[in-house]
Amino acid sequence: MLRESFNDHPVNRDCIAPPKGKLHKTTGAQMIEKIRMGELTSQEARENLTHDAVVLLPMGSLEDQGIHAPMGDYMAADLVAVEIARAARSQGITTFVAPVIPFGAHDNFGSSHGGISISYATLAAILDDMFACLNRHGIRKIMVINGHGGNVPVIAEVALRWRQAVGLFVPSVYVWQVAFGLLPGVIGKERAAKSSGHGGDPLTSVALHFYPHLLRTDLMREAPTGAQVKGMDVSSFATLRYDGVDIHAPIEAPEVTTTGVFACDPTLSSANTGDQLVARLAQIGAGLIRDHIVSGLHD
Repeated sequence: MLRESFNDHPVNRDCIAPPKGKLHKTTGAQMIEKIRMGELTSQEARENLTHDAVVLLPMGSLEDQGIHAPMGDYMAADLVAVEIARAARSQGITTFVAPVIPFGAHDNFGSSHGGISISYATLAAILDDMFACLNRHGIRKIMVINGHGGNVPVIAEVALRWRQAVGLFVPSVYVWQVAFGLLPGVIGKERAAKSSGHGGDPLTSVALHFYPHLLRTDLMREAPTGAQVKGMDVSSFATLRYDGVDIHAPIEAPEVTTTGVFACDPTLSSANTGDQLVARLAQIGAGLIRDHIVSGLHD
């Protein structure tokens, strides 16, 4: 039986109105060193998670990222969020990172051995509840730091629903989309064309920056080619090539690649590339916070 649509989860109106007269400003006080919300004591939360604070919500997935890379790309999204928060704090902006959502929405990688994914409806409900809890406490300067393409439509749906309901405006940074766009400027167009793809850049380079000890560099190899499904060439994780055009089809990831790597060569990834990408991601994220989020984007 099909699960209910994520459209069926209404905004929790019990948590719409922020409390009156219960916000504890820390203007002029020294910023607390703790960045992760989960490390704050309840008293520290009352004193620091005010209506002036910015909260980043990291999320990702647990799926095949290539036989050489850790399955949890949520770890990278979480660490990118921390770097963005640090960069924003260096400019005097009180910024915190919420606990990461480790499971991504169902997509073509649901068949990944050991992977865990959740339905659109479940992920939407989690985001709804997180937005509601923060909004209830007057914390409305929120930004999502997303590390999974399958999460994009769910984030967009929930964010739009909250804007329409209470004027809450929550932007989302899809880390790999942004980093993919930055890659040619970091390593050149020709090298980027060869290294970028699922299981390659930008994720593998960012992983080499954050947690090189978790990668199996001995298993890095160029993506296999020649995959076919139903007699048609595979052109992506979601499309088949027919008569010179791409046709969307219900493809499973193992039908596309036996190594989790597609259309790229992860041996070209490097920690140096990851260093530059992370630095630029932190700069962009902190800039967005400084120029727009900290002043309030709400309708």
